[in-house]
Amino acid sequence: MDHKQTTIFGIYPVQEALSSGVIIDKLYVQKGISNPKIEAILKELESKDASISHVPIEKLNKLTRGNHQGVVAITSPITFSSLEEVVERVISEKEFPLFLVLDQISDVRNFGAILRTAECTGVDAVIIQKKGGAPVTGDTVKTSAGAIFKIPICKVDHIKDALFYLQGSGITTIAATEKTGKSIYSCDLKKPLAFIMGSEGKGVSGSVLQLVDEKAALPLLGEINSLNVSVACGAFLYETVRQRL
Repeated sequence: MDHKQTTIFGIYPVQEALSSGVIIDKLYVQKGISNPKIEAILKELESKDASISHVPIEKLNKLTRGNHQGVVAITSPITFSSLEEVVERVISEKEFPLFLVLDQISDVRNFGAILRTAECTGVDAVIIQKKGGAPVTGDTVKTSAGAIFKIPICKVDHIKDALFYLQGSGITTIAATEKTGKSIYSCDLKKPLAFIMGSEGKGVSGSVLQLVDEKAALPLLGEINSLNVSVACGAFLYETVRQRL
């Protein structure tokens, strides 16, 4: 299986990639450009798992030195999974499923490190949003140490919808946030769970925090008031492992 990420630029090459079944993870489109062929590409990708960003032409020029014609596509080295299919399968097989929801994690190396820890701790699937999160790049693959090919990754339109679906499936949702006095070490983790980890700068978004079943924090004993998200995620996941062993 080819696990390489590829950059494709130009209208015709992107059209050919789509018609050939190539999985596009992210599409960069020049801001303000008006072209019926690009509109057709955008329309086709709206029904798929691709993330679409409208960016200045300078961004496209940095991505490639060729004639991009206002459009650059990044192919995915993986195939994304259906959230509904994964959840249905996992809850039928396991007493205590464990899911990980990433709310706008933007750093590809953090994303890769989280995937590596998730695979090592038995996470059943990682759920990300189509827009705003880190793309699956070569750096993601490298940092994950291959874990990205061993754990299902589900892309959803909105994190909120994913939370509603998980909760409706009997899964308790717990957000990692400093905006609570409850420690993760006082939480009962021996039940079907989904952890929500927030972005590097803002943490879990306020609208998502309003929807979760529980909130939990890690004790911070030094002067710095936050942890790297991949480190915090590892602490949450290994506390789950400890309780379940």
